Amino acid sequence: MKLPTGKVFLVGAGPGDPGLITLQAVETLRQADVVLYDSLVHPAVLRFVPPSAIARDVGKHARTPGTAQGAIETLMIRHARAGRVVVRLKGGDPFLFGRGGEECEALASARVPFEVIPGVTSALAVPAYAGIPLTHRDWSSSVAIVTGHEREHGGGDEISWELLAHAVQTLVVLMGAGNLAWIAGRLLKAGLAPSTPVVAIRWGTWPQQETATATLETAADRLKDLQPPVVVVIGNVARLRERLPHWFERRPLLGVRIAVTRAHERANFLARLLEAQGAHVRKCAVIRYTPIARPGGLTSALRTMSSFSWVIFTSATGVEMFFERLRERGLDARALAGPRLAAVGPGTADALHRFGVDPDLVPRVNVAEGLLSALGHVRGARVLVPRAAAARDVLPHGLSTRGASVTVLKLYRTWPCRAGLIQLRWSLARNELDAVAFSSSSTVEFTMRSLNVAGRRKLRQRRVIAASIGPVTSRTLRRWGVRPAVEAK
Repeated sequence: MKLPTGKVFLVGAGPGDPGLITLQAVETLRQADVVLYDSLVHPAVLRFVPPSAIARDVGKHARTPGTAQGAIETLMIRHARAGRVVVRLKGGDPFLFGRGGEECEALASARVPFEVIPGVTSALAVPAYAGIPLTHRDWSSSVAIVTGHEREHGGGDEISWELLAHAVQTLVVLMGAGNLAWIAGRLLKAGLAPSTPVVAIRWGTWPQQETATATLETAADRLKDLQPPVVVVIGNVARLRERLPHWFERRPLLGVRIAVTRAHERANFLARLLEAQGAHVRKCAVIRYTPIARPGGLTSALRTMSSFSWVIFTSATGVEMFFERLRERGLDARALAGPRLAAVGPGTADALHRFGVDPDLVPRVNVAEGLLSALGHVRGARVLVPRAAAARDVLPHGLSTRGASVTVLKLYRTWPCRAGLIQLRWSLARNELDAVAFSSSSTVEFTMRSLNVAGRRKLRQRRVIAASIGPVTSRTLRRWGVRPAVEAK
């Protein structure tokens, strides 16, 4: 529900992993009119922003000016005074080295109402993703979180490194990549042991997370080439990394860059599964679906539904399109009370479940040929097959040759999606992908027709591997000269 007056929400988006954003942050994003986000906010978080909202990157990048702080504050105030709901979306937590306090001061001075929604800070999450507990009964009972920018902005005397060296047992340094040698020198001068462990985690909680280790004595040399964003942990707890499993960095697909070619409405589930294994997913929807406005034979099929022996669904999209046609006519799942129902595979069966229907048959082999085999004797049966206009004819033909009377109900068409194809072409050209996941023969056809010679060569030579959803899609890949490296069982 929209708020009656303008307001600003300072929202923490977490350290990177989109799964670490809070429920309250998500709900606030969904009501936003304007979102001003930092550069370290994961793109997946922005999917919660309404399409109608203004979304602007106001992030600051290392050694580049970015958007001036005063300009950001002016934008927040101006949009709020215009009656808009403004979300200032920050990486990590707004009040931990995020200038959230300064922005709240500016809003308070301008008499603009605001709220703060805390976020998971990288100071806590990133070490955890690297296998480092910041406290441990045997190693550390105190932690300090400090900025590594203080020399540049504060003249070098704002943080008393000499006091910190002996006041706490664990130091977490944020934004310290450029000053790490200087910080190590200060701590050594203060009397910390040269063998004190130092762990630097770059892109923590992101699929490209990487970790480097050193000691205070070797940090200046071993960690000199680190580029931000980096979180540094200094203290004996860092030794525990050697004992504890690096659970995040041991995910089997960590850092693997995979393009998902499914249509937008289908891509999220597969993307979440891949991301849970550590993959960096790029959603390149190369296919889209459009319903056929007046499907031929639909009225007759619905009128005589009880005379059908089977209704066979060959895709989740076919299920959704069919039930949408029922809804338009004031009908629901009860219209299918007469015939038995079959689904080509578990994804299609799940789509039926969402409409309150349990299929009578799901074959063990999830292709049309497997469904034909599982159906068995069909002579004399009337069979309805709701499907795409350009689907394979294996199922209708096979049923007909076995003596069934088959009615094919064409509900939707598949089309190439220009935006997704352009994104996939660019990603291949820039060497930004390790794999492409193909979810149907149509995604293969649209992709291969769209690619230039260099793009096809990368797939054919397996410089970028092809992953296939099943044997039919694999056959289509092979017709294009691409050997699938992975095929789902």
